[in-house]
Amino acid sequence: MDHFQYREGILHAEDVPIPTIAAAIGTPFYCYSTATMTRHYNVLAGSLDGTGAKICYAVKANSNQAVIRTMADLGAGADVISGGELQRALAAGVSPDDVVFAGPGKTRGELAQALAAGIYQFNVESEPELRALSAVAVEMGKIAPVSIRVNPDVDAGTHEKITTGRKQNKFGIPIDRAGEVFDLGAALPGVAMLGVAVHIGSQITDLAPFEESFDRALRLIDELRAAGHDIRRCNLGGGLGIPYGGETPPSPADYGRMVKRLTANRQLDLVLEPGRVLVGNAGILVASVIHEKHEGRRFIIIDAAMNDLIRPAMYDSWHEIIPVAEAAADAAFSDADIVGPICESGDTLAKGRAMPPLAPNDLIAVRSAGAYGAVMASTYNSRPLVAEVMVHGDQFAVIRPRQSIEDLIARDQPPAWLQPGSG
Repeated sequence: MDHFQYREGILHAEDVPIPTIAAAIGTPFYCYSTATMTRHYNVLAGSLDGTGAKICYAVKANSNQAVIRTMADLGAGADVISGGELQRALAAGVSPDDVVFAGPGKTRGELAQALAAGIYQFNVESEPELRALSAVAVEMGKIAPVSIRVNPDVDAGTHEKITTGRKQNKFGIPIDRAGEVFDLGAALPGVAMLGVAVHIGSQITDLAPFEESFDRALRLIDELRAAGHDIRRCNLGGGLGIPYGGETPPSPADYGRMVKRLTANRQLDLVLEPGRVLVGNAGILVASVIHEKHEGRRFIIIDAAMNDLIRPAMYDSWHEIIPVAEAAADAAFSDADIVGPICESGDTLAKGRAMPPLAPNDLIAVRSAGAYGAVMASTYNSRPLVAEVMVHGDQFAVIRPRQSIEDLIARDQPPAWLQPGSG
């Protein structure tokens, strides 16, 4: 469920008409619903009630400060992948003790930054990283809390580019080598080997891969404890999918029941890293129609493009696209490709969608764009980054202003020999 609904024929974000926002700031823009994020967080947290699980919002899904702060106010920590995301999370009010630092390529500078901040946990993904963390921690006089991310070789059944738990993926340490890596960690100074982490991918729409990977991780914990390692934590990752179109992902209630069943009586501090499931359906991308083109095929050309929302081009992803003004009951729908103005054939947000007639300046909304939308945007074709807006009841606020072309050009610094009058 989300809070983007038609009222008297006009799409609203909670109690705010979308055309009101468009009139105030122009298009394209992203719009996020506070009520939707709140509901999704509370449903997931409620499903885990009694487990003591620490929910660390995956900042990579949407790193706007307003989004992170909304999650923090609800009780979430943060799962970060870079020093920049760590800084964003702390600036948004997340406690360092609620931050997990994941990712396979942490630099020594980032390790030192996180150690100085006093984060809850490093999810270490390789022996070189473990040795580097040990060395940095010793230099700083710190003890780094470590969970080893294991690769359980489980196929999540998701898109090739967002699966992370198979042997051929770059993430984690093969689970059959985990014992020797824990032995190494136990012998290294400056690190405390506290837990096992697992994460097998994103947009997973079946509980079976989750259960298989969790079961393998928990059996590993039993083996490590039997070998004398004091394992206290288990990080179960994220990846729970959302309904973009025809998918039927597991409900948070079913997911929570599975987690409770598998972890009961194990005396483990649980960590989860949800991202998309919290914010994906809490956002839309709003664009204006430039014009239609009919050349053997119907094209609806809009002012949003692949640089604003790259998921369809990168993942062949499906997003529902609807007119902001609800079509009349007798409207003549016909199939259309919805495309942007970028000079790439890949700049197509949807193909063969049944759409009503649309005129220049009509508004359309791309649904389920709250995750991996604005955060993956670029300035390709010198298109400035679009505005982001958050709605709260009958209020809305710009939470990232639209970038100007002047701002974009000002980032370039031609060398001295190209300056006027340089000879």
